[in-house]
Amino acid sequence: MRLTGIAGTTALITGAAGGMGSAVASCLATAGASVVVADIDDAGASAVARSLRDQGASALGMRLDVTDSAEVERVVETAERTVGPIGVLVNAAGVLGRVAELTAHDDAEWDRVFAVNARGPFNCMRAVGRRMADRRAGRIITIGSNSATIVKNGQGLYGASKAAAHYLTNCLGLELAGLGVRCVVVAPGTTETAMSRANWHVSGRREALLHGEPDRYRVGIPRGRFADPEEIASVVGFLASDQAAHLTVTTVTVDGGSSLRP
Repeated sequence: MRLTGIAGTTALITGAAGGMGSAVASCLATAGASVVVADIDDAGASAVARSLRDQGASALGMRLDVTDSAEVERVVETAERTVGPIGVLVNAAGVLGRVAELTAHDDAEWDRVFAVNARGPFNCMRAVGRRMADRRAGRIITIGSNSATIVKNGQGLYGASKAAAHYLTNCLGLELAGLGVRCVVVAPGTTETAMSRANWHVSGRREALLHGEPDRYRVGIPRGRFADPEEIASVVGFLASDQAAHLTVTTVTVDGGSSLRP
């Protein structure tokens, strides 16, 4: 199926130097969008943008710290002035944080995880959402997590921060539904990215994520494998297209069945 409504638009992707974000940038660029590859890793963002340009796409790399509202506003203003009005925003920036019991976390870890995973999407949705509302058109997609709705040992901060991002996105979708702006959450399960692999050094953790840990009330993945970033990106591409024109204020879970939702 050919995705329509993306070609000619400007798409801002945060966290686009990472595995998930870069896959989304590639997907939207392939569909014809001019992509703004934004990440706090300036060199990484530039490298992804350069790779996309080498493939014939229109791509601009920009440094962006999503936790800094003033910087978000500057980047959005610059992107709209130099590339074009943002028609698609994808909030892909995120951190897993330290896998530990809640009682073992300190204030600094709470602040770090919530700053990136909750305040970051809020900053971006506020800056871009205002402009989209004025233009009465736009699509905002937040990469959340199935951890927002499945309680998992050791992921209290991560899951809570993603739950906040889910609610914020869907609330904005409700508020802007009558103004032609769609807001949707994509909730992946464990995906083969550097962020996920960083915690697989613990003996048995990779196998536990796949097959579950009944003694810790954690289910596995019925499909028996982790998602590829491109599989998540393809869902984002669909949601950004005209084919998903009636989808808003909702969450699309892409986790290989691990949520066990009917």
